[in-house]
Amino acid sequence: MDMGGTSDPYVKVYLLPDKKKKFETKVHRKTLNPVFNEQFTFKKVQVVITVLDYDKIGKNDAIGKVFVGLNSTGTELRHWSDMLANPRRPIAQWHVLKPEEEVDALLAAQKK
Repeated sequence: MDMGGTSDPYVKVYLLPDKKKKFETKVHRKTLNPVFNEQFTFKKVQVVITVLDYDKIGKNDAIGKVFVGLNSTGTELRHWSDMLANPRRPIAQWHVLKPEEEVDALLAAQKK
């Protein structure tokens, strides 16, 4: 969060398993309630979605993460299933952000 009590969030989407390809949304300035209604199209992948707070100086801070894919659970898995059942059709879904460490630990456990 910035000094003024707001944030400048944006989203990075990484393709798994190697995270070599990423996509980013635009930065939404001075808001704590951004709406990212942007579409990304992938073929047979799993993704990690990270919401970050853009800072002009220093490192951008991670606000939270979501993992969407075959090995996800709960609403993330339901979203994944809906997308697979409806190819080429946008499937919008709200997700609750999880702490970065929690998602990273889940992904590390799946690699073993």
